[in-house]
Amino acid sequence: MSDNKKKLNLNRVSMPKQSPEERRHNFSEVALGYAEDQAAEEADRCIQCKNPRCMEGCPVGIDIPAFIRAVRDGEMEDAVRIIKAKNSLPGICGRVCPQEVQCESRCVLEKKGAPIAIGRLERFVADWESKNALPDRPRRSAEFQAGKRVAVVGAGPAGITAAADLARMGHQVTVFEALHDAGGVLIYGIPEFRLPKAIVRSEVEYVKSLGVTFELDSVVGRLVQVDELLKNGFDAVFLGIGAGAPRFLGVPGENLNGVYSANEYLTRVNLMKAYRFPEYDTPIRQGKRVAVVGGGNVAMDAARCAVRLGAEEVHVVYRRSEAEMPARLEEIENAKEEGVIFDFLTNPTRFVADDRGRVAGMEVVRMVLGEPDESGRRRPVVEKGSERIVDVDTVIIAVGTTPNPLLPGNTPGLETTRWGTIVVNDSGRTSREGVWAGGDITTGGATVISAMGAGKRSAEDIDRWLREDGPWSR
Repeated sequence: MSDNKKKLNLNRVSMPKQSPEERRHNFSEVALGYAEDQAAEEADRCIQCKNPRCMEGCPVGIDIPAFIRAVRDGEMEDAVRIIKAKNSLPGICGRVCPQEVQCESRCVLEKKGAPIAIGRLERFVADWESKNALPDRPRRSAEFQAGKRVAVVGAGPAGITAAADLARMGHQVTVFEALHDAGGVLIYGIPEFRLPKAIVRSEVEYVKSLGVTFELDSVVGRLVQVDELLKNGFDAVFLGIGAGAPRFLGVPGENLNGVYSANEYLTRVNLMKAYRFPEYDTPIRQGKRVAVVGGGNVAMDAARCAVRLGAEEVHVVYRRSEAEMPARLEEIENAKEEGVIFDFLTNPTRFVADDRGRVAGMEVVRMVLGEPDESGRRRPVVEKGSERIVDVDTVIIAVGTTPNPLLPGNTPGLETTRWGTIVVNDSGRTSREGVWAGGDITTGGATVISAMGAGKRSAEDIDRWLREDGPWSR
C-alpha cells in the first residue's frame, strides 16, 4: 500500500517518563525519550502527504516528511542530515519547542486528535546522533571566506542559530556572551529536568565545530560597544541579546525578602546549580509554602523546581482561567502530577511582611473574566470584596520579561520601541547599517524556535548584504 493511501493510524505512541513520585525528588529529565522501535512505530504513522502542511508550521523550515521517512526506514544518518540542514539545535527544539501549536497543529492527523509526534521524533534523531558520532559533519563553505567577519552578540537560541548558519556560509563568526556559559535562556532559564545542560553544551560544541568562536564573560554595551566592533574588524553585527530583565507586578511588598523574580530564582537554580547543594553552595532560600505568580512555561518551571527543592506546598497563582494559560499543556499536566496546586482567577494585590522583613503573607483578590482584550483572551476583572490573605513564605514572580536597556541605550542611532525592543524589518535589519537583531530583543518574550527562525532569516540577509551590498561590493 502506498504512503498516500495507507490507513490512518490514530494510536499515537506515548513517550515514557519518570513517575511523578520519583521525579518530585530529582532534577533528572522527566521525559525519557523514544526507544528505537517506538520511534519507528510513530514515524510509520505519517502518511507522507504530497503537500505537507506541517512544514508551513516550522519556523526554521525542516523537511519534516523526509526526516520522518528516514526514521521509519531506519536511515538515521539521513535523518540527522535532513534536520541539521535547517536546524543546528534539534536536541533542544525536540524538548522545549511548542510543536503542538506549530508543525503538529498543521498535521492532517491533528483533525483526528492524533498528530504525528514530530517534536519527539526530532528529539529521538538528535539523541541518536549524540550516541553515534557521524564522520562527515557539515563544514565551513570554501567559497567567499577571506575577510568576512561577523560579531554575534548573545549566545542564546537566536545568536547560536545565526552563528551556525553564517559559519556554514563561509563567514568568520565570533559570539560574545555576557555570562560564563553559552546557551542564554537555555542554560539559565530552563531546568535540568526539562532540558539537560549536557544537551545544550553538546549542541554548542557542534556550532564550535563549524568554526564559530565564543567569547564568554563579554558584556557588549559595557566592556565594548557595537560601534567599536564595527570599527575594529567586524563587518556586520547580529544582536540576539534576548529580553532577560524581569517584570514585576507593581504592588506593595515586592521588595520583601523571600520575593524572587523568576529570572533570579531560575538562574540560581539552573546556571548557579543550587539544585546540586551541597556540591554547589549557591544561596537560595526555599520556603515551605511557595506561591508562583504567572501562567506561562516559566511559571511551570519555577513551581516544579520549588517542589524538587523541598517545598511542602506550591501554588501557581494565575489571574485567568486554565483555558487561557499560555503554558504548554504538557507542562501544566506535569506540574499537576507533581502536586502543584493551581489557584485560577486569583491575583495578588500586596505582600505582607513578618517582624524580620520577610514575606509571610499575600493578599489576593478573586477575578472574573470580562470581554476579550487585545490578546484575544478574556480580560480579568476584580470581584469586589473578595480580598483575603494567604500564608506564604516564598513568592516567585513569573509574569514575563523586558529587554535590558544597556546595549540599545549605548548604541547611537539604534531605533527601539516604547517597550524597549529593537525595531527591525522582516529580515532583521535595524536602523543602523551593518547591524541586525532577532529573537526576544525584537519581539519580547517568545519561543525558542521563533528566536531560531529570526536568527536564520538574519543570517541569510547578512550573507546577502556582505556579498552584494556590503563593503566588498563597493
